[in-house]
Amino acid sequence: MATPASQQRTRLTDLATQAGVSTATVSRVLNGKPGVSPAARQAVLEALDLLGYERPERLRMRSQGLVGLVVPELTNPVFPLFAQVVESILAENGYTPLLCAQEAGGTTEDQYVEVLLDHKVDGIVFISGLHADTTADLARYHALRSQNIPLVLVNGHAEEIDAPSISCDDVAALDLAFRHLVQLGHRRIGLAIGPDRFTPTQRKVRGFLDAYARHLGEGEAEDHVVTTLFTVEGGQVAAAELIESGHTAIICGSDLMALGAVRAARQRGLSVPDDISVVGYDDSPLIAFTDPPLTTVRQPVRSMSQSAVSALISQIAGQPAPRSEMLFLPELVVRGSTSVAPSS
Repeated sequence: MATPASQQRTRLTDLATQAGVSTATVSRVLNGKPGVSPAARQAVLEALDLLGYERPERLRMRSQGLVGLVVPELTNPVFPLFAQVVESILAENGYTPLLCAQEAGGTTEDQYVEVLLDHKVDGIVFISGLHADTTADLARYHALRSQNIPLVLVNGHAEEIDAPSISCDDVAALDLAFRHLVQLGHRRIGLAIGPDRFTPTQRKVRGFLDAYARHLGEGEAEDHVVTTLFTVEGGQVAAAELIESGHTAIICGSDLMALGAVRAARQRGLSVPDDISVVGYDDSPLIAFTDPPLTTVRQPVRSMSQSAVSALISQIAGQPAPRSEMLFLPELVVRGSTSVAPSS
């Protein structure tokens, strides 16, 4: 039977391994001693949480306030990823996040905002909210700003809203994907995308059309765009249409759509990537472990989240935050779902 001393050594070793630091560093953090970098301290705190250990009283940071975090849903794994990273950065800065995740037919964004205001939050981060819907009434955001509620908008810039805006550069993302496929010899490249009322959709379509003209310079690029839903089923439907019309490569507006495109290809007895190349978007968690591992365009989630939280905290502190949109460059991650174009 383990003694208390051996249990303590085991805990220190487990925490050190998880955090990637020495047991001495773990000990200094747990005992509140100086000489530990902020990064190492945070790594130990995260290890405590991940391994299910209760934080010692001295390590329980007093909350500086509540911050609302509103996401459209949790089915698409990129939204839980954003939520996790934003919540972690807020916690590092002493704020307690209140996550509001919507579901179809459930609590709406406006209803969540009412709850957050009842809890007297210090600010709200909206990720792909109604601000990204070009048909939505933006008066709800103007009302919040009239109450001096600090806001930050992620992915879905709306110039009329008086708030900092953080976005991934969708136009650059589509150029990265398109250039990759052209270099592999593809000339029949299609785009499977979600509803066109959303700002990110419109930008991805614009990026595709620009890339088509720049790299191929022939034909009607609009004929190679199929609009459905940002879901596996939506990707499957769009890919089926693109495959039937002779496309050898498909760029998708989300990783979920890309998984649907792979399904559509296999239903027709085609191989990915030998017959059809597929590119996703987001680099969601676990996407590297699909069959085949998905080539995708990665959103810089941590950098975007860090900037969003910094902009919000600046506003909470009464400091000015930039009202112009901050665009973050994506990264192409090449894996196993793309290959050279099949010979005719």
